[in-house]
Amino acid sequence: MPQLPPVDVFDYIVFGATGDLTMRKLLPALYYRYRDGQIPDQSRIIGTARSPLSRADYQGRAEKALTEFVKPADFDEATARRFLDLIHYVSLNGAEADSTWPALQSLLTEAPEDRIRVYYLATAPGLYGQICENLSSHGLVTEQSRVVLEKPIGTDLESADAINDHVGRYFPENHIFRIDHYLGKETVQNLIALRFANPVFERLWSSDAIDYVQITAAETVGVESRGPYYDKSGALRDMIQNHLLQVLCLVAMDPPGSLEADSLRNEKLKVLHALRPIAPDDVATFTVRGQYARGRTADGTTLPSYLEDLGEDATSDTETYVAIRAEIHSWRWGNVPFYLRSGKRLAEKCSEIVIQFKAAPWSIFPGKPRANRLLIRIQPDEGVTLSVSTKDPTPTDSLALRPADINIAFEKAFGTRYPDAYERLLLDVVRGDPILFIRRDEVEAAWRWIDPILRGWAENKAPLHTYPAGSWGPEAARALLARDGHAWHEDMA
Repeated sequence: MPQLPPVDVFDYIVFGATGDLTMRKLLPALYYRYRDGQIPDQSRIIGTARSPLSRADYQGRAEKALTEFVKPADFDEATARRFLDLIHYVSLNGAEADSTWPALQSLLTEAPEDRIRVYYLATAPGLYGQICENLSSHGLVTEQSRVVLEKPIGTDLESADAINDHVGRYFPENHIFRIDHYLGKETVQNLIALRFANPVFERLWSSDAIDYVQITAAETVGVESRGPYYDKSGALRDMIQNHLLQVLCLVAMDPPGSLEADSLRNEKLKVLHALRPIAPDDVATFTVRGQYARGRTADGTTLPSYLEDLGEDATSDTETYVAIRAEIHSWRWGNVPFYLRSGKRLAEKCSEIVIQFKAAPWSIFPGKPRANRLLIRIQPDEGVTLSVSTKDPTPTDSLALRPADINIAFEKAFGTRYPDAYERLLLDVVRGDPILFIRRDEVEAAWRWIDPILRGWAENKAPLHTYPAGSWGPEAARALLARDGHAWHEDMA
């Protein structure tokens, strides 16, 4: 593997440093980048949270996180010890102006003022503006400071605008990095290469050759410890508004003029603006929402319902499953439906894109050849599969056909570990490279499309279906595609 160039020395200040995201994703991602020589030893990772921990206490928690979430084959004790030396901790409530800010001020002023500072806000989105205001009032925002905002930004367009306005008073737009970890996934980024570096695909990438597109993000887990957060969010806000709409943009956008960040983001924005609005009165026609009930795994293990996961006597109409039939009103995509779905407690864990090409209008072969299908696996088993028809090699009197797959498994093909999405994104902020981050107008356009769906659901204009945990979701989601004569990928023959 080629040696990756190191970034400049930095201070990474994480608000919400004792939370699950920091322990499960951020610290392991930074460890991998340190192990591979991209993080200089003079850099610092400074955790802040309300818990009254010493530096040694927090380093102990960080070490436990590394041993749990770094693959054993990748964990080196000597490297981990050096990495832990980079870690500091300040007990601080970032949302309170009179909290222990002098301790953080003292730590940061030990470094030169021109050192890159990244403030990562792994907190509730409602605290983003107040934390940034406190950073500014305590003199901690320098010309080399950047802020990272975790999704979701707001719960609707109005709240998103309020958060962006508040943060924007203290950080310029080009120093605000709205992170969506799906954009950091190698397979998602590979969409750009797959389309624009391979004319064989791009010349077919339109309604002339494509029948429909499916984008799926399925999880086998339930809400687990995220219940209180998830019940206020739901699958539409948690997954569709950000992750799946961003993937949709990369699938559907026109070629950008260059790989410069704004050139790429301008094309994504055009897709969001071209999405056909789904009015509240139309949600029953174009959307399906569901909530998982009790079910069973393939081996017979009983799975609890969403309400049981929430707690005793819980009631909720929050959706854990969403399917949407979307349309893009453009020359390239006229009359091509885009089916988006995401859900918890489904039959398999997978994130994938299915590009279903049109069948030949007439065939010279016995029977009708199966239409070509391109499957892009985002996770797990990252790769690409193209389904084609070939001659059946068994002896027959005619040219009978048999389906076959051209399959590329990326990790096997390139002989390298596929990094976690956060690994690249965390250091892209240090580099000041915004290409894989979301611009404010993208956030606004996405919420503008989502808000009418939320209103229709709030007015009960579409039923909340239940589905057995461990299944592929409500039967209504199959009916959504069946009306067009289509089927979900797992149901295709």
